[in-house]
Amino acid sequence: MKVLLIGDSCTDVYIYGDVNRINPEAPVPILEPKREERTEGMAWNVYNNLNALGVYVDMMTQDEDITKTRYVHESSNQQILRLDEEPKVKPFDKLEVENDYDALVISDYDKGFILQTQLFELCNWFNGPIFIDTKKSSIPGNAFIKVNQSEYEKIAHTNFTMGNMIITRGNEGAEYKGILYPAEKVKVFDVVGAGDTFLAALTYGYLKYGSIEEAIPLANRAAAIAVSHTGTYVLGDEDVKALLC
Repeated sequence: MKVLLIGDSCTDVYIYGDVNRINPEAPVPILEPKREERTEGMAWNVYNNLNALGVYVDMMTQDEDITKTRYVHESSNQQILRLDEEPKVKPFDKLEVENDYDALVISDYDKGFILQTQLFELCNWFNGPIFIDTKKSSIPGNAFIKVNQSEYEKIAHTNFTMGNMIITRGNEGAEYKGILYPAEKVKVFDVVGAGDTFLAALTYGYLKYGSIEEAIPLANRAAAIAVSHTGTYVLGDEDVKALLC
């Protein structure tokens, strides 16, 4: 399987620590940092999960560094604060690749790397299955579109057709063409990056089975694995074996 992935990427930073007192200057907790973890997020998370599933990926992303730093109370895994550092992102100029991929995946966090017009141009250019996760409200109709519940509510009253839209509904599962594909019941530790994992597994499942109806349950199971871990999680070898058994 060979996939072209285009999208905004970031570095996810997690600073874990203890909270033993409240700031006397304001009613906020004081975090005493103990350890720091760095992972690749957004489109990089899609890339890493596709690789974990055995998919060869060519990726286009911005040169600018976007960083999301989360301050977390370690014992409760409660996030206290998130600090986003987002420089102005330059849109990509043009594609200099052959149209010989099995699928096109667009992970569009709307940070500026993919303009609205470019989103449609990419979908018109590619001859094959397209999978999109986008924060934009104007969406091409010739692709499988993955949106979460809040994103769906923002566009539900606009002039669009459901088409190939897949709505992820958290612990309920994912809906496609009026059918709910239930999620596996797991203890949720962290939802960060679960949508990226879902998108990667959805693409893999479609290429493997040739059916979106078979791909969605696989994507649900992959997302359930992701949320049962803390931080931005990439599927491991044992996870992949469990998914495909």
